[in-house]
Amino acid sequence: MSLNDLTTLKFEEKDGVGILTINRPDKLNALNIRVLAELKDAAQLLSKMSLKGLILVGEGEKAFVAGADIVEMKPMNAGEAYAFSHLGQLASLGIESLPYPTIAAVNGFALGGGFEMALSCDFIFASSKAVFGLPEVKLGLIPGFGGTQRLASRVGTARAKEMLFSGRSVKADEAKEIGIVLEVFADKDELLAGCETWFEGVKKNSPFGILKAKLALTQGLGKTLEQGLMIERQEFGNIFSSEDMQEGTSAFIEKRTANFKGK
Repeated sequence: MSLNDLTTLKFEEKDGVGILTINRPDKLNALNIRVLAELKDAAQLLSKMSLKGLILVGEGEKAFVAGADIVEMKPMNAGEAYAFSHLGQLASLGIESLPYPTIAAVNGFALGGGFEMALSCDFIFASSKAVFGLPEVKLGLIPGFGGTQRLASRVGTARAKEMLFSGRSVKADEAKEIGIVLEVFADKDELLAGCETWFEGVKKNSPFGILKAKLALTQGLGKTLEQGLMIERQEFGNIFSSEDMQEGTSAFIEKRTANFKGK
């Protein structure tokens, strides 16, 4: 399978940065089994590509992803729902584990499963039209694709509980204020341009260094400080055998621009 074989997603590469679009605009990009399976497969394929980063976006002007496909979900029994949740979690874990920076570019609604997919990215950039929320309790449900776990790490336990228990939505400015969103832009065009501009700065840095920094940070989450520091010093030691470290330090001493290879 290649990224060209996907039917609910579109992929393009622009100056070393991948743009993965969830392409189901007639359903506000709602996540059904096919979309989740293709997101999982796409993450596996993307993990093998030498990209500088990835932008995850939804097709159209109304929604990033409006949520999971309720019509498909409603007739599920407990076992089917468990499998559906597991598939969504595998998709979000695949995105979260990509070996380079990822940005969810959110324009319009990012609700339920859509918000959960955005939270699996390293950063969320938003247009002024963005709306975030986990409204599952209003339907007698709970988040199933990682929202109960990831939201608290962004906004803290109390705020995560407030959003989960009330099911309320937050607009872009409040989302930035409470730590969900990193940057807000006027519209979708400026949003995508802002993502590309951010990556321009990152492209100059060592891909291998970014990978190791990301690993040290994510693997340390939920650990004690002592455990996290052990992970950090292990990765710090490991990176000294890399070509990027040798090139970067040599370039600094020689006062020239580093030519990183990503290994």
